[in-house]
Amino acid sequence: MSEPLPLAPVTADPLVVHPLLEERRPDAQLGEALLRPVLTAPGMGWWALVGVCAALTVLLVVAITITFVTGVGMWGNNIPVAWAFGIINFVWWIGIGHAGTLISAILLLFGMKWRSSVNRMAEAMTLFALVCAALFPLLHLGRPWKFYYLVPYPSSLRMWPQFRSPLTWDIVAITTYLTVSVLFWYLGLLPDLATARDTAKQPWRRRVWGLLSLGWRGSARHWRHWRTGYLLLAGLATPLVVSVHTIVSFDFAVAQLPGWHSTVFPPYFVAGAIFSGLAMVLSLLIPARRALHLHAVVTQAHLDALARLLLVSGLFVAYGYVQEHFFGWYSGNPYEMHAMNILRTGPYAPAFWTVFACNVLVPQLFWVARLRTQPVVLWCAALLVNVGMWLERFIIIVSPLSEDFLPASWRHYAPTWVDLSLLSGTVGLFGLGFLLFLRFLPPVPISEVKELQHELEASEAFAHDVSAREGGER
Repeated sequence: MSEPLPLAPVTADPLVVHPLLEERRPDAQLGEALLRPVLTAPGMGWWALVGVCAALTVLLVVAITITFVTGVGMWGNNIPVAWAFGIINFVWWIGIGHAGTLISAILLLFGMKWRSSVNRMAEAMTLFALVCAALFPLLHLGRPWKFYYLVPYPSSLRMWPQFRSPLTWDIVAITTYLTVSVLFWYLGLLPDLATARDTAKQPWRRRVWGLLSLGWRGSARHWRHWRTGYLLLAGLATPLVVSVHTIVSFDFAVAQLPGWHSTVFPPYFVAGAIFSGLAMVLSLLIPARRALHLHAVVTQAHLDALARLLLVSGLFVAYGYVQEHFFGWYSGNPYEMHAMNILRTGPYAPAFWTVFACNVLVPQLFWVARLRTQPVVLWCAALLVNVGMWLERFIIIVSPLSEDFLPASWRHYAPTWVDLSLLSGTVGLFGLGFLLFLRFLPPVPISEVKELQHELEASEAFAHDVSAREGGER
């Protein structure tokens, strides 16, 4: 096997400081290298992580069973805090899923080549986050086995959903987003599944991947239809980034409760969703890059681009915090002013200032170019942002409910062990799904990375010809 050739310093975009690929390999060797995590046996680290995530998933099953048998009274919800961990976790998980669509669909339509190495993991993250998010509206029903009442279909019961209820909007948003995300992810997998089928040595692997690749042969007709469908799904998925979390924000904005009844919630929630999703992408991408030895295709250029996006979306979130408190004061409404004041000085003030530190101050590190390419700094910052965004959902939901219009009903909230088990259990389910994805499916789009390598070669050849002609003219 020949040694990989060093990549020339010329990149496709002159604004990119770091190269998008750090090694040059023939297509066959590149495909073999990117399939190695799937074709080789996993190490002890993978098995240990799977064991931890499986244990947390079992805890989730126990918590769901207790909720089914005993009811939501096992949660810490009370009056007036009727919404708590169930809705907090729902908003947090569905927000995390937005970065996958942002990186895959929007950046594809804008022609951003750096997305080619990271979009597969971001899309997988979206699917597992949506599965975790979908659990909580169903559990919060109280009688989750009656979930089909939320679906508008003609039945002998002659009972239709209440279309004025945000819960019905959530069902439509989640199912639409999940359907489009699954189709977009699976369509992008088809060429790589065929590559895995042709590379695998074991007959059972060839049969499974052959079935999943749907007869892909890489003909010009296949590629033409694939590109058309991929672009159509990208165009369909792009407005969902805005619309889905806008609908989630309406769960709160349509209420009359101080602190919720605000027209700023849709853009505020969309910015927060992208912010938290990018943080989760970095939280997963950096360890996977190290464990699977993907430094040649997931380079410092990708880390730098993701850090820039995290900084920009963090500035949007910071602006939302400032104007939310400003308009609470500017309105002159004593109830709105009280809702904002208790965030800063009330019983949940420690959570509020933690949110400020994690979501406003930490992203400012990435004004420094050197820090944007430091994996340890990026990973720690991403974890802090994930914590901060969960706490943000906590104070948005719990704080206004705990001190509403009637002081006689004021009561603070404390989660029970079932609440904590549901949260940690969904983290385990999410991690288990992502680990299985890394083990059985190509984590990096092989066909897109090969295409990127060819485009870089063409760009370098063109630059070389231009410089040669200019030298000859002199």
